[in-house]
Amino acid sequence: MSDSVDSVDTKPESSIESLEEEGEVAADYIEELLDIVDLDGDLEIEARAGRAYVSVTAEDPDSLRLLSSPDTVGALQELTRIAVQTKTGAFSRLILDVGGSRDARAQELTRLVDRAIERIEGGASSSALPPMSSYERKLVHDIVAERGYGSESQGEGRDRHTVVTAK
Repeated sequence: MSDSVDSVDTKPESSIESLEEEGEVAADYIEELLDIVDLDGDLEIEARAGRAYVSVTAEDPDSLRLLSSPDTVGALQELTRIAVQTKTGAFSRLILDVGGSRDARAQELTRLVDRAIERIEGGASSSALPPMSSYERKLVHDIVAERGYGSESQGEGRDRHTVVTAK
């Protein structure tokens, strides 16, 4: 009987060791990329909340400016995830930050949520935000909850977005 309970297919949270390996593989990939484009950068790897985080920083932040735009970081993140998956054989949920791009995006998402809440306080029943990645939607849900409002994701694929509502 206990075998049937044990055989239930639940996805365990990634171990610290596997996340660290994922981060190392990703860092190697990013380091090679930086060498190809002749940019200097320092890499930091962190494992938290079931994800590997790789951050690229530089003494001169302007040197990473071209790589730190949201679309470029998103594309680099996807390429890095593919490289990790190819090397490890495991799906990657890696988060890449280049030159503080994630903090800048989090601030932008906070401003979007603030404007959505202003529309609701102005009488709207809900306010839809633009489509964004699952990671960004999670950040938005957290920001909305901190402000005491409700939110849900709607739509499919590239059109998936968050709708903010009064609780």
